[in-house]
Amino acid sequence: MSLLERFDRVTTSPTLFLLVSSSVLLTAFVLVHTFIRRLPPNAPPTVSGNFPLAGSISFWTRRWDFYRHAMGRAPTGSFSFHAGPNAIVGLSGEKGRRLFFESRELGFAEGYAVLFGSSPQIKDPDSAGQREEMSNHFSRRLAHLLKNEQFRKKLPTLISDVQEGIEAIKNDPRGITNPFESIYRIVFRLTIRMVGADEIAEDPELSESTLKLFEMIDQSATAAAVMFPKFPSPAVIKRTYAGARLYMMVEKLVKQRAESGEKYDDALQYMLDQGDRTFKIIEFVVGALFAGLLNSGINAAWVMCYLATNPEWLNKAREEVGTTAAKYATNPNAPLRHQLDDVPLEAWESEFPIVDMCLRDSIRLNLLGTAFRKNISGREIPIGNGEVIPPNAFVTYATGDVHLNPDIYPEPEKWDPSRYLPEKAEDKKVVHGFVGWGVARHPCLGMRFAKLEQNIITAYFLASFDFHLVDKAGNKLTIPPKVDFNGHSAHKPKVPQLLKVTPREK
Repeated sequence: MSLLERFDRVTTSPTLFLLVSSSVLLTAFVLVHTFIRRLPPNAPPTVSGNFPLAGSISFWTRRWDFYRHAMGRAPTGSFSFHAGPNAIVGLSGEKGRRLFFESRELGFAEGYAVLFGSSPQIKDPDSAGQREEMSNHFSRRLAHLLKNEQFRKKLPTLISDVQEGIEAIKNDPRGITNPFESIYRIVFRLTIRMVGADEIAEDPELSESTLKLFEMIDQSATAAAVMFPKFPSPAVIKRTYAGARLYMMVEKLVKQRAESGEKYDDALQYMLDQGDRTFKIIEFVVGALFAGLLNSGINAAWVMCYLATNPEWLNKAREEVGTTAAKYATNPNAPLRHQLDDVPLEAWESEFPIVDMCLRDSIRLNLLGTAFRKNISGREIPIGNGEVIPPNAFVTYATGDVHLNPDIYPEPEKWDPSRYLPEKAEDKKVVHGFVGWGVARHPCLGMRFAKLEQNIITAYFLASFDFHLVDKAGNKLTIPPKVDFNGHSAHKPKVPQLLKVTPREK
């Protein structure tokens, strides 16, 4: 049969013709897509397993393993890969770390906007494509809400919120609490109190609904949502739904305030008084929750697990709490948890160095995954050794490259607050040896509040309870759960962690 006869046979068979046409189109799409994604020859070498369309799947499934393998095989420690259509350069080592955190040509917001894939897409109907950059708006609003005067004014309310959370734990008849639920919710309430609305913080039902919507957005950060953001995948649909629900919730609060004429002293009222539209307020609140809750809430719970399995540091932390409380207590004979009521803001922020070290090493272990940037310079950025970051390429850096480096932190998978004692100072061995609070051009704007709420929660918990870690059967555990370093961010352990708590009388 001649080639022409074969062609006629295909074109006269609809099913066969459709099959052949689809195959041809798919092949052409893959070839064009691969050509468009091609990196310049002076970019770092591309990792193996960088598939057409999808890119490096293992970057999403086992990120730390992927990163270690890639930088271990790269001659300079730098490498390239793709996430869908997005070209990404991975950096490592001290030189790469300094470039990543110090370069003004690597955009912070631009990197996270695409690769984090978690923000709800809420459009401003009046913007006509001229929306103010979110990062600038976010920074200005957060800077005002976290001023010293705001802390001083909110401190009694924050302490009251913590006391209510502690009382709820105490009232559980089982004497058991999962800190990744109970402590996590206390942190959520404090965060909403500082960056959201009082109505949400004070209404348990509304607070729980808001938390569930936020977690729905958090869980939408899937590989498919990043690689194919316009495809209506379940993750994209859930994110859009949650964003819309949050929009309607805040809009309802705004209307209720307008109808009542009542003024509140909270973040929502401040943003309304500044003329912010509802979509801007939602962007800010969700961004603040991502910045605060995912790290502060998870690490506050991890600290309890670590202390519950380490008598030495539990005793040191409790002694610190007792010493500080006694220093300011108006009634030195009152139970410790009541003595803490007299501690002033300055002491909460500066007189808990042991608690701070406990939190610091928890952050080192649980700040997982990678940070993102984007080359916004419009030109190639030299990395060294003749390699460059191409224009518009994304850049990533794994925190484990420094935080889990045994040359910097011996026994890196072990929780050990003594690492930060002056005689050790392991985090000071290299430039940017600890990146848990951000470094260089992007320090954590919420660090002060995160430490404050951590100190308050930990102090009141230690003053209120004796506790230890147990399994489901109630058997005491002497080692904390192992961290899954392949996570994309701080996260709750897959196996629920339980603390057996006994109220303290003094």
